[in-house]
Amino acid sequence: MFVYPGELLAQQGNGNATISLEEEADSLYDAFEEKEALNAYEKILNRDPENYRALWRTSFLYSRIGNRKKEKDTQKEFYNKAQDLAQKALQVDSTDAESHFVMSVAMGRKALIASARDRVAASRDIKKHVDRALAYDSTHAGAWHVLGRWHFKVANLNFVERLAANTLFGGIPGDASNETAAKAIRRAIELNDNYVLYYHDLAMVFDEMGKKKEAINACQSALNLENLTPDDIRLKNECRNWIEDWKS
Repeated sequence: MFVYPGELLAQQGNGNATISLEEEADSLYDAFEEKEALNAYEKILNRDPENYRALWRTSFLYSRIGNRKKEKDTQKEFYNKAQDLAQKALQVDSTDAESHFVMSVAMGRKALIASARDRVAASRDIKKHVDRALAYDSTHAGAWHVLGRWHFKVANLNFVERLAANTLFGGIPGDASNETAAKAIRRAIELNDNYVLYYHDLAMVFDEMGKKKEAINACQSALNLENLTPDDIRLKNECRNWIEDWKS
C-alpha cells in the first residue's frame, strides 16, 4: 500500500520490505506515470534540493507534460520551470549527459512557442547542450533524437526566421540539413526502438525530403509499437492520417 509522504511498503515473503521514495519515483517514471512521478520527485527535491537525479528527471517531466497543455501561457510556465530545473541540474553536475539533455529539451520546447528572433537565438544554445550531452554519452538515444529535431527545424526555417538569423546573428547556425536530421533520428531508433515519437518524427523528416515510401514505412513501424507514453495514441493517429494523405 502507499504511505504518503515518504515510503511505499511492499510485502515480500513473510516480512515487510521498505521501498524508498526515490525507488517509488523511479518506478513511476519508468512506467510513464508522469504526473505521479513528477509529484514524487518534487517531494524528493523538497527535502533534498540538490538531488541530481530528481532535478533532471523533474525538468524532463515538466517539458513533456507542458507540451500537452493547451494554453500557450501555461506551456510557457512549464517550460520555464523545466529550464530552471535543468540549470540547477547543470550546477550540480555539468559533466553528465542528462543535465545537458534536459536543458536542450526544455529550451527546444520553449523555442517552439517563442518569437522568430528568440527561436533563432535559442537554436545555438540548444545545439551546444545536445552536442555536450552526446560528448558525455554517445549512446544517448534521446539526445540523438533532439539533434535530429534540431537539424530538421533549422534546415526548414521560414522566411521570417531566416531573416532574423541573417540580420541579428550573421546567418543560420550550423550546417543543418534534413539528411542529417534523418540520420540522427535513425541513430536514436538504433539505440532505442521502442518510442513511437522517434518513428513519427522520422516520418515527418522523410516527408519533407519527398521520400513518401520511407515516410510511410516509418509510420507503419510506429503503429506496430505498443503504447508507452501518454502521447502515443495521438502520435499514432497522426501517423494514420499521414499515411492516408500520402497514399491518396
